[in-house]
Amino acid sequence: MTDLYQSQRAMRHMRRAAMQRGVVAILDVGTSKIACLVLRFENTEEAREDGLGSLAGQSQFRVIGAATTRSRGVRFGEVDAMAETERAIRTAVQAAQKMAQTRVDHVIACFSGARPRSYGLAGEIELADGQVSEQDVARVLAACDVPDFGQGREVLHAHPVNFAIDHRSGLRDPRGHVGNRLAADMHLLTIDTNAVQNLLYCIKRCDLEIAGLASSAYVSGLASLVEDEQELGAACIDMGGGATGLSIFIKKHMIFAESVRLGGDHVTSDISKGLQVPLATAERIKTIHGGVHATGMDDREMIEIGADCGDWEKDRRQVSRTELIGIMRPRVEEILEEVRAVLDAAGFDQLPSQQIVLTGGASQIPGLDMLAAKILGQNVRLGRPLRVQGLPQAATGAAFASTVGLCLFAAHPQDEWWDFEIPAERYPARSLRRAMKWFKDNW
Repeated sequence: MTDLYQSQRAMRHMRRAAMQRGVVAILDVGTSKIACLVLRFENTEEAREDGLGSLAGQSQFRVIGAATTRSRGVRFGEVDAMAETERAIRTAVQAAQKMAQTRVDHVIACFSGARPRSYGLAGEIELADGQVSEQDVARVLAACDVPDFGQGREVLHAHPVNFAIDHRSGLRDPRGHVGNRLAADMHLLTIDTNAVQNLLYCIKRCDLEIAGLASSAYVSGLASLVEDEQELGAACIDMGGGATGLSIFIKKHMIFAESVRLGGDHVTSDISKGLQVPLATAERIKTIHGGVHATGMDDREMIEIGADCGDWEKDRRQVSRTELIGIMRPRVEEILEEVRAVLDAAGFDQLPSQQIVLTGGASQIPGLDMLAAKILGQNVRLGRPLRVQGLPQAATGAAFASTVGLCLFAAHPQDEWWDFEIPAERYPARSLRRAMKWFKDNW
């Protein structure tokens, strides 16, 4: 656990150094696309000409380069073919660098797979001085009982979501408060080690330093949920190509995240098999003519299936839109029912507000919000990411929710366990670091 703590801490220092240098890259490694944005961080001391403040801290950075390429070698949000993924990452980063006209060394990445799993932790300590200091926050977070999440798992996020001092609960930042006992609740998100190591290896092969990692489900929620939804409680469902990420927020903190290994590519695959057409044709038909609600008019609306196999009859086949909807709807229902099962298991129905926001590329199927309202509950809306300064028009759609969220994560990361100095007593007994810490504290 200490090794992981140190590596996450090193990433935070690297992110800070990259921001001081002024330029950092954002990399969203998905199943259907790999998106790269280059951010320039501006001097925060400089006042704006109109005298207005920033909106959600967005004026601190500007997008100066953007590129998207078709993802290759990624399945279910995890790296499947190393060389192919490396080539795709290299293509996206080089194109974004060319547009930004600057070289980028540090990259902050997010991914949707790796089987995320959530844990709720609690810790409690006595306050020595009667007032909460930075060191006391570090002690209470270190006092949380970390569950045995098994071999081959690593912690990706460790957010303190609530603090309590002497039965006064609901504190966001307890530093400076007076009391006798300090308690904390922490949300721990673990992921599959191998999936992450494969991604890190691909990024390192592209001569890039990793300055941060985030879960796609988490950053999509940051971008797509408005402030009230994050405060009162809402679920963000990021429907990607190979995986559907799900995160639940309350009090502006993520309290649960999960991933369903089904997405828009499975719908495309069903169309390809059902209509006997190549995947590229199936994707085009899904994008232009797709839907999940059949009406009487759809029987008469014929879709031309343009193919080039050389057989005149086969190349000019037509299918009705009703037939296409009949292929798409069962798979979309299956994805939403899987999401419903995860939400029920997480206890989402206990939240005071049960808003559900659909985002991601696969959420753009016409009529999906109405179908989701039937399966998931009434309060469903389609979410688009926040507008970010300098973002190209092509990258403002729902498919780029996790990319935009990763920009916000890079600029303003929430406090995590590794932002606090680990107490000396948590180091191994014979650690040189422990001896140095004792020496520094006592001399």
